[in-house]
Order: sequence, then structure tokens, then C-alpha cells
Amino acid sequence: MKMPQLPFAGCFVCSECGMFSLTPFSASSDSDSVCTKCQLVSCLVEKVDQLEVRIRGLLRDRQPEAALAAPGTLGRVSTPSTPASEPSQRGEWVTTRRSSRKAKANANAEAKASPPEHHAPPIRVSNRFAPLSEAPTVKPVKSTLVIGDSIVRHVKLATPLGAPAVTVRCLSGARAPDISGNLRLADRRYSRIVIHVGANDIRLRQSEVTKANIREVVKQAQTMSDAVICSGPIPMRRGAEAYSRLTALNRWMSKWCSENQVGFIDNWLRFEGKPGLIGRDGVHPTREGAALLSCSIAHSLLVSRQSSVNRC
Repeated sequence: MKMPQLPFAGCFVCSECGMFSLTPFSASSDSDSVCTKCQLVSCLVEKVDQLEVRIRGLLRDRQPEAALAAPGTLGRVSTPSTPASEPSQRGEWVTTRRSSRKAKANANAEAKASPPEHHAPPIRVSNRFAPLSEAPTVKPVKSTLVIGDSIVRHVKLATPLGAPAVTVRCLSGARAPDISGNLRLADRRYSRIVIHVGANDIRLRQSEVTKANIREVVKQAQTMSDAVICSGPIPMRRGAEAYSRLTALNRWMSKWCSENQVGFIDNWLRFEGKPGLIGRDGVHPTREGAALLSCSIAHSLLVSRQSSVNRC
């Protein structure tokens, strides 16, 4: 083998890969002219050859087992004719004997002659909700609704023990038609409905239209409750015209409610001449005014409830 020429003195070259090195190769190798990498590659190749030989041997050993496990050869495999050992010799294994065909035939004939009788237990059907259907139905307690414009925003009513709950619904800036439409959307019944309306309706400056709208909202509330109560307007300090229109509306509502069996709360007498009950805007009640309005509504509901009990 022709050795490659060294580029300069003191340089070593590998005889396998031709790699140059300034240091001599390992002296433990079989040849001093083979680098460490080439020795490692040679060792790995030798191990791969040994693994391939071992794999081929394992494949040859598994061929007979694969032939026995093939589906087509299951019926051809013969069982060894060695005698079965006793249970004492094989631990928990027990040798079973084949039953004769005659014994099987006799057993089948007896089973057909006298088939076993199956007595199915009777199925009991019951309704676990039957006690509920037999119990007397109790009508739900209908609540009381207080609905109006922003005047009733801070109205709070305490519910006495045993009395129906009270719901206060404030519709800011609402007129009588707005309250009537809101009642239609509610689609439920109440024990009593208290309506506070009028402060925003007088802005139309049409007294007869305002009266017709109030009659309409009261009529709508009567179809949804057992009793209707109208809460009269409170005196506003917004000029002489607004004051005059509210005064006339309060007088008409008081007269019309008494003629049509509708409850009426006269707030005008309670708020007139008491500036501490009206806020700085001259429209909405203060905290004290809201408390007074709440007491007036609560008293009117109590009187209406007592009168209905007396009629019953």
C-alpha cells in the first residue's frame, strides 16, 4: 500500500481515512497508522455483524413456532400421548375426563322432557308522586306592584309578616301610556297595583289626553290585579303653569277614583308647604319625602287589604 506523502516532517497520517495528525496515534491499536475514529468505526461494524448473525439465528428458531400457530395447521397439531399426571404431581391442575356421547344424549332428553319452570315475580307498578297529586293545591301568594316614574325611585316598603311581597318598578321619564305598555309585558297577576303617574304627562299640555291615558292605564291594571290604587302627584316647583296643571290633575284624579272604586293617595296635602320634602330640582322628593311617600303607600295598601278581608 502506497503511503501518502507527508506535507512536512513530524506529521502523522491515518492509513484508513487519510487524516493528518500532529500527535502520534494510540499505541494500543493493532496498527500505529490508524486513527482513533477509524478504530471505533471498525469496532462498531464488527458488533453490527455479530447482531445480524444473532438475529438470523433467532428468526430460524421462530419459524417452527409460527408454523404451529398458523390457522391452517391448528387442526393438524397432534397432542402428545403422554399420560396425564395425578393432581398431587401437578399442583392445582386436575385431569378431566371426557363424557360419553350416550350420557350427553340422555341428559338432553331429560331436559326436553321436563323443562324447568320459571316463576317470574309479579311486577309492581306505583307512582311515587301520587301523594303530591292527592294533596290540596295551594294557590301562590300574589305580590303587590308599585309602578311609576322617577318619583318612586327611592320608595321602599317593608313587608309585614304574612303579607305578600311588594315590588317597586321605577320607569324614569314614563308617562301613562309607557306604564300601560309595561304592564302588558308583565303578563301576570298581582294582588294590588299602585300607579304613580302625572308629572311627565302634563308636559303635553293636553289635559283631556292626559285624563284618557290615566283611565286607560288604570283599566289595564284592573285586568291584572284584585285592586288598583292611584298615587296622586306631588307639588312641583317648576313654575306657575306646571303647578297649576298638577293642581287640576290632582283634583280630577281624586274625584274620578272615588267614582270608579279606585283607591287614591292624596300626596298633595302631605307635601304642600313643606319644602324639605322636595329636592333642589323642584321635582323629585328628598330622602324624607321618599320615606313619607312610602308610608302613604304602605298605609293605603293596609287599608285596602283590610277592606278586602271585611268583604270576604
